[in-house]
Amino acid sequence: MRIEADSVLRHSRDAVFAAYRDDLPAFVEFLPNVRSIEVIERQGQGDIVHLHNVWHGATELPTSLASALEARVLSWDDHAAWDEAGYTCDWVIEPHAFRNAVRCRGQTTFIDLDEGRTRIEMNGELSIDLDRVRAIPTFLAGSLARTAEAFLLRQLTANLASVSDALANYLREDTLA
Repeated sequence: MRIEADSVLRHSRDAVFAAYRDDLPAFVEFLPNVRSIEVIERQGQGDIVHLHNVWHGATELPTSLASALEARVLSWDDHAAWDEAGYTCDWVIEPHAFRNAVRCRGQTTFIDLDEGRTRIEMNGELSIDLDRVRAIPTFLAGSLARTAEAFLLRQLTANLASVSDALANYLREDTLA
């Protein structure tokens, strides 16, 4: 399934790109579905910065269901290559649960607009192969995978939009300080 999310922020491309790449853990407070983001590794090679972040989701599940879920279901690895010269970020998301069954990758592009505004365009692909999950009977895997993909796509698109909103709030607070 195709992932697409666009937003426009009233800040310069340089400020938006740098804050998104370098300050992501600092604006978790503005992300309602994220408990924390840990920077595991950061390596720079010229204009390219490679980041490995681990995201820990937060969700409003009923207590009985939340206690049954393991923390790994709500966590994922984010591997990203940030290209400062091209104002792009190529990313791969790997969930901690069902890692072999889920493929999610894409690119975020930062486009300079007039009057100090920036368009953030996120495009990617999400696929789920439930044949790789032992607990799912083979005859159900195809239809369940399509349902799971549609659900995850809605969640992922909403989360991508909330990151842009959080970034805008973070930059607004940063300029007021």
